[in-house]
Amino acid sequence: MSLITEYSTNVLPGHMLVEVYDADACLGDDEAFLRSRTQVVAGNGYRLYVQTGQRDIEVRVAIRIWDAPRKPPEDAEGVVPVSLESETGQLVVSEIAFGPSGVMDLPRPGVYGGHATWSGREATVAYYRRCHRLAAEERWEAGRLEAAWKQCPAVEQYTLDLWFVRESEPEDDWYE
Repeated sequence: MSLITEYSTNVLPGHMLVEVYDADACLGDDEAFLRSRTQVVAGNGYRLYVQTGQRDIEVRVAIRIWDAPRKPPEDAEGVVPVSLESETGQLVVSEIAFGPSGVMDLPRPGVYGGHATWSGREATVAYYRRCHRLAAEERWEAGRLEAAWKQCPAVEQYTLDLWFVRESEPEDDWYE
């Protein structure tokens, strides 16, 4: 199996949430959002919700498109199966409060299956909590906590490994 294309971007998860969705996806999905709180990544077919471990340190989101199914890496902290349909052939990576962070052009529109994995989440959360504790105990001056976020030794990363499954089903023309 070969890597066809990949894309990555850093996202500031102000509400501990990153979304990946088709450029034409409309409404969100409360049920999928709630599932992301327990399984980290959840979706409704057109939109994936990624529940990050903290809200102030940038996270990395990587999307890799493969020519065939592949197994998740053994060293991942977590893994969940995902499916994502993109009728436009463009995926948007976005943070709910700050908006889109980037757009990836897929090799072709359609339905992609795969898995989401994450790494660095536990280490980033531990660092985040330690900094908050030290800031309170030592009464850090304004700006010191924000500077600490930029020096985080770990990278909280979420990777979507996807492969083409099938063409999108044509929608019924409801105007007729």
